Amino acid sequence: MPREKKTRNSNGRSSIYYSEKDKCWHGYVTVGLKDNGRPDRRHVRGQSRTEVTDKVRKLEKERDEGRVRKAGQNWTVETWLKHWLENIVAPPVVTENAYSAYDVAVRVHLVPGIGAHRLDKLQPEHLEKLYRKIMKQKTKFGPTTSAATAHQVHRTIRAALNVAVRRKHLIENPALEAKAPKVEEVEVEPYTVEQVKALLEAAQQRRNSARWAIALALGLRQGEALGLRWSDVDLEVGTLTVRRNRLRPKWRHGCAEPCGRKYGGYCPNRVPVRDETAGTKSAAGKRGIGLPDELVELLKLHRGEQDRERDKAADLWTETGYVFTTPIGAPLNPRSDYDEWKRLVEVAKVPDGRLHDARHTAATVLLLLGVAERTVMGIMGWSNTAMAARYQHITAAIRRDVAQRVGGLLWRTAEES
Repeated sequence: MPREKKTRNSNGRSSIYYSEKDKCWHGYVTVGLKDNGRPDRRHVRGQSRTEVTDKVRKLEKERDEGRVRKAGQNWTVETWLKHWLENIVAPPVVTENAYSAYDVAVRVHLVPGIGAHRLDKLQPEHLEKLYRKIMKQKTKFGPTTSAATAHQVHRTIRAALNVAVRRKHLIENPALEAKAPKVEEVEVEPYTVEQVKALLEAAQQRRNSARWAIALALGLRQGEALGLRWSDVDLEVGTLTVRRNRLRPKWRHGCAEPCGRKYGGYCPNRVPVRDETAGTKSAAGKRGIGLPDELVELLKLHRGEQDRERDKAADLWTETGYVFTTPIGAPLNPRSDYDEWKRLVEVAKVPDGRLHDARHTAATVLLLLGVAERTVMGIMGWSNTAMAARYQHITAAIRRDVAQRVGGLLWRTAEES
């Protein structure tokens, strides 16, 4: 085949030519500028001019539609995810709790599972295979991981790859095509009024009993309750203000020489790696709440008990200002608080439930009382009405009340009218 004569095209125009050296046709398309300001020229090749022409036109179309991958580092899934975690979504861009969930999904599942893939070669099938593998894994407690775990991994990789697409490191997000495992919505059965009373009665025999009254009566999230300081509570007026969220502590080693402990939390000289508290889950979470008179009295009793513990601890006491503390004044650890809830449920002889179910119970009590939806949103710290459907449950008592009203309307006699 005679050699195709190469002519110089004007700046930015694509070029196609035949090379005697490798007996192939070649095409070059200018798709933009590199970071150094020079033209970003992409190369395609083929055995015929028609084949290369088609490739050039496809590349030109992708360029014109803004779908050409950015020149530069050849990312792997692992390098991109680590870059995304460390430089793009690190706090304060997202909350500490959200970042922790991302970190676990990346470190435990995504990097070991698909980290070696080139970012631009990742396929939806790779993700779906990973999700199935996750759901078959055994945990250290015995059962396999839930679909919720795989779904959290899916949400994480989808968010990370969305950023890669917006920054032109990736043309399309394969996570948008991958079929995520379906998470079955578990219907929570809130505690009845009698069961709540049993929990409150059992709590009176334990430290920090008012902590559980606040959870069951006001529906504060765990972090919100543990993050309360006395400066947030006005017992004269009967109100409290939710301003912050208590975080689970994280530690790193602080020893000059290796102490032999595997985790930083067990190091004798451990050093915290994040703050004790952060802002509320959302803007709506920062709110004021009125206190029932009975809860005001419980908090007054609790403050007196804390004063006595302060005197008893003497020099060991650390003044933190928290409403709920350890016997020496330190803030409560969310894990210890959860364990105490489980013990309380057992002592009260009520059905076992999650600590967060207390929030469902409080929301349902407000429904029983007929509190207006807008007021409920303010008390619970919800930013939209959809949360009401998730947390307020139609209990047997509510169904019975509705049935009585229907019966009274349909079968009420004229004399009764």
